[in-house]
Formats: sequence, structure tokens, C-alpha cells
Amino acid sequence: MKGRREFLIIASAATAWLALPNAIQAATRKAGKPLNILVMGGTGFLGPHFVEAARAKGHKLTLFNRGKSNPTRFSGEEFKDIEQLHGDRKTDLSALEGKRRWDAVLDTSAYLPGDVKRSAELLAPRVGQYVIISSISVYADNSRPGADETAAVGTIPDPTVTEITGETYGPLKALCEQAAEKALPGRTTVVRPGLIVGPGDSTDRFTYWPARAARGGEILAPGSSEDPTQVIDVRDLAAFLVHLIETRNFDVFNADAPAGTLTMGAVLAASQAAAASANGIQCVRAPCEQPPEATSIATWVPADFLEEHKVSAWQDIPAWVPARGEYAGFGQRSIARAQAAGLTYRPLETTVRDTLQWWLSLPEERRAKPKAGISAEREAEVLKAWHARAAK
Repeated sequence: MKGRREFLIIASAATAWLALPNAIQAATRKAGKPLNILVMGGTGFLGPHFVEAARAKGHKLTLFNRGKSNPTRFSGEEFKDIEQLHGDRKTDLSALEGKRRWDAVLDTSAYLPGDVKRSAELLAPRVGQYVIISSISVYADNSRPGADETAAVGTIPDPTVTEITGETYGPLKALCEQAAEKALPGRTTVVRPGLIVGPGDSTDRFTYWPARAARGGEILAPGSSEDPTQVIDVRDLAAFLVHLIETRNFDVFNADAPAGTLTMGAVLAASQAAAASANGIQCVRAPCEQPPEATSIATWVPADFLEEHKVSAWQDIPAWVPARGEYAGFGQRSIARAQAAGLTYRPLETTVRDTLQWWLSLPEERRAKPKAGISAEREAEVLKAWHARAAK
């Protein structure tokens, strides 16, 4: 049965379209027609990859941001023709005022519903499609494997809260979706990515694994090699977003790896293979069967032992949560709708290899202070305790 949200989108789409200005109605996509796309944010991780993907298809981009997060990203020769408008979505949207029109808007920085409400209402009369980047974290229940976009989203008692925490992040993202849809009924596209990974990821979460494999030695591997996880390469997500705009697809999409197909064992094996390759070792299959000094070895430690020793899932051990109890559906959220709409994936090995190459290109002082993952000292301590337990 379709949810109330889907019903409202379908029911309002026809009337909303008839009410649009003629200039927006004329934005119906024609194959090969270059589109004018406004990117809200766009200087961080996903934004630059989206710009590269859209420009490769011949589309014209305009960026709206504060010009502070990564001001040199688009100043090079490759991006010299990209228009940039500076402002602040919280306090100054004046650069977006006027009569200019865009075929679509990509909102990559939607965290508070009040911010989305201001920008969406301002742009509503002058854009054909509002694409908002939400999160797989919007869902209230993660206990059911295979749950799809019709599952209930989280709520919070005070929808005006502005502090983003582990408890408020998902519900606030859900409220951002609703704010966009209210401003542009029938013209909103919601994309809910999982963990976005690949070259340029400043969070170091997924990057922890290939970087850890490159460091060599004994790796603390969480739970079981069969434990599920889900991630999406930023370049695959960017290409999907361009496709949704080109096909004028108004719907809600989970965007992640196919449910139940990616395991922690696969992530570690690909990381070890990439590390071996980076060290000049020819690897026939992963993990590479090479001398210990050349590669690494994974020691799988049960989730209960990790919990007992206060090793936290996701924070100390990135991209992993034991798939049990209230998290029984972790790593198994349905992506069928996005796949049917055109989401495609590059091989995991490619993502891991490119991520490691990017990581190794960073300055040594940056790599010495990773932002995610258990410290080397703490990892060695836990492994020592596990081996002592196993010896008994």
C-alpha cells in the first residue's frame, strides 16, 4: 500500500504542474538539451563530484555557497566557467532573488528545515525541480531487513530544534524533506544516501579501512566477515543525481549499495588488495597471500567482546553496526526503487583503490591524524585482550 506521502505527491503533481509559470512548463526535458542547474552548497564532498558529472553531460552550473568551505576548489582552469553566487542560506539569500530561472536545484546542504523552507519558497516560482539530499538515517525503525522508502521516518518532540545530534539528525532531515515538498508540491525529488564514500571524503570513515590496510600488521576486524554494510561511491551518487534531473524524476529514493550484497569481509579484502597493490605487490586474489611485513592480517573479534571492551560500533569501527536487535536491518535497506530509476555502481575494488590513492596523496601531517576509527594503541590493546581470552 502506498504511503500517504506518495499519494500526496501523485495527487498534487498534475495541479501543481498546471499552476507553474510558462517558462517552467517549457523546462520539460528534451534528450540532449543542456540544463541550467543551481547547486546549493557544492564546495564540499558531493558537490564537486556532482558538478564534474553534470558538466561532463554538457549542463550549465551555478553554485550558491558562502565561499568559505573550499574556496579554491573551482578556481582552477578546469572550472573557470562555473558561475558562483555567494551568500548564506541562513541569513542572506539576496543573490538568488530576482527573475532568474533554473531547470533544477540540487540542495546538498539541507540540515535544518527552516533553512530549506527559506530557499525552497524563494526559488519555487522559478525552478522546475528541487532535488534535496537527505539521509538513510531518516527512518524511525532499522530493525527490519529489506525495508524501503515507504517506512516511517523519525520524529522529534520539538521540530524547531537547531542542535544536530545523533538523535536529531535523522528527524531533522525528514523535516527538511517535508519543507521542500511543501514549497514545491509534486516537484521535489528526495534522495536518501547511506554512507557516501570515495576520493575526497573528509570524514575518513570508509577511508579508515584501506588506510588501515596500508599501514599493515594485525587489523581489528569487527564481528563476522559476513556482517552486512552499505555504502555508495560519491561518483555513482553524483551520476544518479544528474540522471534524476535529466529524466525529471519526482520521487523518494534510498541511494546505497544493493541490500545485503556488501559485507565487512568484502570491504577488508578489497582494502588489503588495494594496499598490496599500492605497495607494488601483485595480488592474484584478495586477501593477498604475501609475507606479513608486506600486507596485513584481519582478526575477527565478536561484537559482544567489542562491546564489553567499550569499542563502539560506527565510531571506533566505521561503517559497521552489528545487524541484530533494533539494528537488524542495518546494511540491508532496500535500494530497488533507485536501481529501477537508473542507479548504477562501479566495483567495490575500484572505490577502495581510488580512495586509497587519494588518501596517500594527502600531506603526511593530515594522514597522521585520521578523523575516524580506533587508534593504533587502543586497537593493539583490544587485540591483546582478545588473544588472551582465546588462549583460555
